[in-house]
Amino acid sequence: MASIKAAEKTKELSIYGQISGLGHEQLVICYDEPTGLKAIIGIHNTVLGPGLGGTRMWPYSNEQDAIKDVLRLSRGMTFKAAISGLNIGGGKAVLIGDPKLKTEAYLRRLGRFIQSLGGRYVTAEDVNMNTRDMELIAMETPYVTGLPEIKGGGGDPSPVTAYGTYLGMKAAAKKAYGNDSLEGKRVVVQGVGQVGSYLVGHLMKEKAQVFVTDIFEEKLFEVAKKTGAQVIAPDAVYGFNMDIYSPCALGATLNEETIPLLKCDIVAGGANNQLEDEESHGQMLLDRGIVYAPDFLINAGGLINVYIEFLGGYKKEVALDRTEGIYATCLEVLQTSSKEQRTPQEIAMEMAWSRIESIAKIKRSYGS
Repeated sequence: MASIKAAEKTKELSIYGQISGLGHEQLVICYDEPTGLKAIIGIHNTVLGPGLGGTRMWPYSNEQDAIKDVLRLSRGMTFKAAISGLNIGGGKAVLIGDPKLKTEAYLRRLGRFIQSLGGRYVTAEDVNMNTRDMELIAMETPYVTGLPEIKGGGGDPSPVTAYGTYLGMKAAAKKAYGNDSLEGKRVVVQGVGQVGSYLVGHLMKEKAQVFVTDIFEEKLFEVAKKTGAQVIAPDAVYGFNMDIYSPCALGATLNEETIPLLKCDIVAGGANNQLEDEESHGQMLLDRGIVYAPDFLINAGGLINVYIEFLGGYKKEVALDRTEGIYATCLEVLQTSSKEQRTPQEIAMEMAWSRIESIAKIKRSYGS
């Protein structure tokens, strides 16, 4: 089982070195000059089924950053699917550029590239993408999920992602405090995009003391006004006196610089790849006695939602019912971590990888 740490050592090597560092099957570079499309699709592991994961659009400063992101994200989807009991593998796509670049032609061209993979990759929405974008992509390929409910799809998966994250947070509270009530707990939600804002709603209903922050001030104050959450500055997060830190923006916020500053009992958020280094930073949290709910486990609700859509005959109640399993799985991981004094990340990855290895005895990859 390749680690992020091992892959980082290969970052100066060829693209093949970077792919092998994390155990990927395929990396697809897509370019279309007329529309300006620059896309990278990462397919990590398809033992359990085709790689399913959203498309993210971001103004990456360079191609290397985009490749690093898609490799980490697609790998995370593999473990997310496996530990959730889904029969799909890990995939992800990133688009390089300002979201304003999106046009019908741009998105339909992406659909053509996805179609050319013959079903090995199925997309959905992620950062800076929405259900309307999925509609346009679906004009060129059937390998799309996250379509609007009016079109028979599951709609925006963010509410289900937030619900699963909320349940994972409650499981972490059960481990840390002996009960899963969040009433009165001081929770900092870092990033109030789609997932973060829905999560705030759950926390406010449970009467938690919620503090929010985001680099996008307009969105930040909009959520604060709507929910009654209190605003704090982005640079005040890590030293803030809180019970629960909930990263819901981009990844790698848990690192050598931030972990020593944390004043919390629990880390449980919806962001992907929160640990800059899975091994050392997971261990730092354990050593400090901070309960860490593995991100790929508790933010799996969105993937579960699009998976139910992928199967056909989407029903939201089925997606929500399956998402509720996150609570029990997270609690099992945290209890095992405490008993064995190993990091929750390690325990969760072992659980996921064990399932993949058992099915690998039947088939090696999707289509084989």
